[in-house]
Amino acid sequence: MKLIKLPLEFQKARIILEKIRNAGFEAYFVGGSVRDTLLGLPLHDVDIATSAYPAEVKQIFKKTVDTGIEHGTVTVLDHGDGYEVTTFRTESAYQDYRRPDSVEFVRSLEDDLKRRDLTINALALSLDGEVIDLFGGLEDLKKGLIKAVGNPNERYHEDALRMMRTVRFASQLDFEIEATTLKAVAENAYLLEKIAVERINVEWTKLLLGKNPKKGITGFIETQLFAYCPMFKTMDQVFKKILSLEQLHFNNEVTAWTLVCYLSLENHKQVSKLLKAWKCSNELIANVQNCFSALALLKIGQIDAWNLYTIGLPSFEMANYVADMLGFPRDMTTIQDSYKALPIKNKKELAINGGNLIKDLQFTPGPLLGKTLNTIEKKVVSGELRNELSLLEIAARKIQND
Repeated sequence: MKLIKLPLEFQKARIILEKIRNAGFEAYFVGGSVRDTLLGLPLHDVDIATSAYPAEVKQIFKKTVDTGIEHGTVTVLDHGDGYEVTTFRTESAYQDYRRPDSVEFVRSLEDDLKRRDLTINALALSLDGEVIDLFGGLEDLKKGLIKAVGNPNERYHEDALRMMRTVRFASQLDFEIEATTLKAVAENAYLLEKIAVERINVEWTKLLLGKNPKKGITGFIETQLFAYCPMFKTMDQVFKKILSLEQLHFNNEVTAWTLVCYLSLENHKQVSKLLKAWKCSNELIANVQNCFSALALLKIGQIDAWNLYTIGLPSFEMANYVADMLGFPRDMTTIQDSYKALPIKNKKELAINGGNLIKDLQFTPGPLLGKTLNTIEKKVVSGELRNELSLLEIAARKIQND
């Protein structure tokens, strides 16, 4: 197969391949960028594989960075762009089911491609647009099939994370997993415990945000991969509930985790425990907790000014996205109008602060100061007090005297 016109990203990188070829070596575009080009999807990274060894690549180009030179990867800098150029290689045994014990650089493209995970990722593209397909990847793309390169058991023993990538690509591309490959995932699912949670999290997130998350979650359940993920072992019924939803599509990581948490957990503490086990960021945990609270309020239909103020409109908007999947969406126009009508949107907009209380009203730092500000803040948000300094000072004096 030959591509007549290469995407702009490849055209910009032509000079890299040309220089390597002019130096007497082979060089190809490889991996996901080739796959996505054939599927008509936008490209994110352009990776290059070559028969030139790392030291030879560094001789060809003036500006390089040793980003992963022990594994054959050198980043070539060209007019502000960086391109990862990796030497063809073979790999030894994988004692930790993630990283090879040793890497051997080779001159053979075939040897390099046969170590890759899936046939659709084992494609190479030459400078003239010729697609090199040694393992049936083009046919699998046409069929919409996720299939391991060679023996799937060997691929998953080399890198157990590839099992998560397998179910992730089913979701991301809306493809089916080939039977032998799916069976191998199920047989080797226990190896996922060998993989760092952070790496599993990346694949899980991509799975949830894929084109058809139901396909990814189905594979995740059928193969028992979920049983080897943090705090998921007893959550098979939760995932079956998720699969039963008529519409399942996530617009971001927060809504994805909010649905999982809402169907399986009861409070903020449990949400925090689960997401910390998954090594999620503090920012994500806070956002999911807010969305979790907003979703519960949407469910009962009781949202007051203080809820809107403390939780925030973005969390309610995301929560309503989840509520729509669960069958109880609310009229966001009404909620948005209520939010716009709030006297203040955050504490910084309050006309009084701790400095005013200490300087003008002789408050001393301590619990009473905090209590006074909190009381005033709630009264302003609820509309009981106008946000004017003189009125707030009168309210503060009353609290102080009481």
